[in-house]
Amino acid sequence: MKKYNRTILAAAFIAAFGIVGCGSDGSDGADGADGVNGVDGVDGADGTSAALTVSTVENAYDFNLQLDPADIVVVGSDPFSIKFTVSGKGSGNKTVPFSGLERVALYVMSQSANTTDSGAPMLWTSHTLANSFGSSMYCNLTGSTTARDGSVVNACTLVEDTANPGTYIGTWAHEGNAPVVFADGDANDLVRVMIRAYDVVNADGDDISDKILSTPLDFIPATGELAVSEKDSVSNAACINCHGELTGYDDSDKRISKIAAHHNYQKVENCVACHNPAYAADQNDPELGFNPNFNAMIHTIHAGGHLAEWGVLQGDAEAFAEVHFPTELNECTACHDNGDQWKENIYREACVGCHVTVNFETGEGHSDFELPQADDSQCMNCHVSGLSPASAHKVGKRAEYADLLTVDFTSITAVPSATAGMQTLTIKANVTMNGVAVADGTNLGAYNATSNPTGMLPANGLLIGNVDATGKVNSWRDLSISLSLSSGTLSGGVLTIVKDVPDAQATGTIYIGSEANVCVKSGKVAGCGEDDLEYEYENPIGNTSSIKYFDLAGDTVNLMRTTDADRITVTEAKCNSCHGTLDYIKGRRHGTYTFDQCQNCHNETNGASGHDESWTKAEDGSVVVTPDLSYDNKDLVTVSHRFHSGNWNTIEGIYRDHTGELIGYPSNETDCAACHKDGAVFFADDGGLTSGKRAIKVGATSTNAGYYISPVAESCRSCHAHSNGAALAHFKSNGAIVEGDAMTDSDLPVESCATCHAEGKTYGLDKVHSTTSH
Repeated sequence: MKKYNRTILAAAFIAAFGIVGCGSDGSDGADGADGVNGVDGVDGADGTSAALTVSTVENAYDFNLQLDPADIVVVGSDPFSIKFTVSGKGSGNKTVPFSGLERVALYVMSQSANTTDSGAPMLWTSHTLANSFGSSMYCNLTGSTTARDGSVVNACTLVEDTANPGTYIGTWAHEGNAPVVFADGDANDLVRVMIRAYDVVNADGDDISDKILSTPLDFIPATGELAVSEKDSVSNAACINCHGELTGYDDSDKRISKIAAHHNYQKVENCVACHNPAYAADQNDPELGFNPNFNAMIHTIHAGGHLAEWGVLQGDAEAFAEVHFPTELNECTACHDNGDQWKENIYREACVGCHVTVNFETGEGHSDFELPQADDSQCMNCHVSGLSPASAHKVGKRAEYADLLTVDFTSITAVPSATAGMQTLTIKANVTMNGVAVADGTNLGAYNATSNPTGMLPANGLLIGNVDATGKVNSWRDLSISLSLSSGTLSGGVLTIVKDVPDAQATGTIYIGSEANVCVKSGKVAGCGEDDLEYEYENPIGNTSSIKYFDLAGDTVNLMRTTDADRITVTEAKCNSCHGTLDYIKGRRHGTYTFDQCQNCHNETNGASGHDESWTKAEDGSVVVTPDLSYDNKDLVTVSHRFHSGNWNTIEGIYRDHTGELIGYPSNETDCAACHKDGAVFFADDGGLTSGKRAIKVGATSTNAGYYISPVAESCRSCHAHSNGAALAHFKSNGAIVEGDAMTDSDLPVESCATCHAEGKTYGLDKVHSTTSH
């Protein structure tokens, strides 16, 4: 629009009116020329728009608190101050300032060199604990807060910058300096600051369920430079391997999903804010039964199940008896994955977290010589060489020793037997022991530690059976076809086994492997009766024997479903991330590393669970058997689900208490991605399982052919043991054949579960359970 000079315009109007007033019959004059445009006025300042800030977030990870070292004073004599900014997700998922924060807690600590002869080389000092003020300091709008005991406690005053919404400033208005300031601290030491926000809600006014914690900031106050701690020898990623990962956070800010203590402080860096030497000294109570400094405490917690077996837990530490470390306790690198501090910094405090019976004052329990140690000054003399933690704990040895005994099956052939209805099989395998071809005449049974119960496979047994065109396994384990590594003859490193088997088995595809495991001494396979074994009968090493497939007709072999990556939704790697190796978790009875080895017993045609009941632990500690609930199959899916969800007939390791809470499982029980592939698709196009499994045999024994039930409903109830009559009716109404209606024919109709529960549906597994990890 054209702009006019208002003064000139007004004069023109006056002139026009004047002309008209002089003569009523006169005519208008010609329009004058346009005046010069006036100067634009100065724009006014924009007001704060409610649309440009948020005061709620839907998830904890949408709340982003940023700290800058230049805005933090927590060391020395200068007055405390802190400034930080907070953003959240606004409309259109845009990041905008978060306004209205009213209460936070500050956790501040310093890392400094240890100048004494005892303890870790670097130590954390909590500033508030050093100032006898507790583990943190609140900041709020009033500058005071109410403690748990009801007393009024000073707090820092929190103010939001009105000119910059989402920016907050904390100051100390009380006598002296704020308790997060460490007056004796060195400005050249690393300082770590983290902030916990309170009273943050979503759009419905409900509290955000997770703790809202800032990313810890490590920096050097003297320079303002960011820094890296020398003490973080355990990464969050290592903890996440078993405890799961909180989704939504950046890959550079990995957070632990489930730590029961204190309702989860999410990161190792956060834990040490309290669990440091100052806190340990403050809690130095003999009744506690453990040292609450992080290095010692975390060892005691994870060794809890073993220490309970040894009868050495006492006081509050007895609660750790429920913790069963899911891999070898001496496999230090299961946790220590960030540097070599664990084997280069040797001091008593960390060691006695596990070695709780050692008395360093008297030397009792300290080596064969019972050497007393008044401090840690001599520890390195012995424990950085031959007796280092890596060697003393045999770190990595299970993986190193996996190839000490190898059995590589090379062929299976069949010819008619002289016995009617039988075929003579000839099985050949190359066998090595300690890296060389096994000597002729060697009795392999002398080295084997397999301890299968009576009625199962014989010692050093073979894994053998048929696979049909659908990938279904039919094991020979219950057919009285006794085969073992000791059944054959050895010549030139080749094992030859000749055995008559029924015609029904000597057909089509045959799979074969071995579950033998061996004892080890000084890095070599050794007889299990020898002394001073590294790995013995109770904890042997599985032999390397991959499942091989041979088709007797020379046709293309049929693979087990677990061998076909497109049909299986889990991976051994997922299991091994927590268990280290499946050989350890089942190694005391089976030398097995892979799912196809497990399937020799745990398959859909086996039947007869052996663990048919589900127990819970009553409030008084007694065992309660869940009524009207039984599981009568050994299928690998249902067995794995049942055990990890506590629906088992033991109260040990993983179980449910009287409230239904799952005890002992380290991750969130609904996080399917803890075991299943990320983004796994569970249902095929026809609504059945992706694996192609369409039936599970139940109740089969040597005298009973067994019956068949539907696989989806059985998989669901293996976790959902609470499934009641209504759930059972739901299963049946959707086409499931359940145990009470089991059929003798394995050709069952496909359940319609996928109609509602397939991925992407309203009640899809990806919605009701977390099937994708971050």
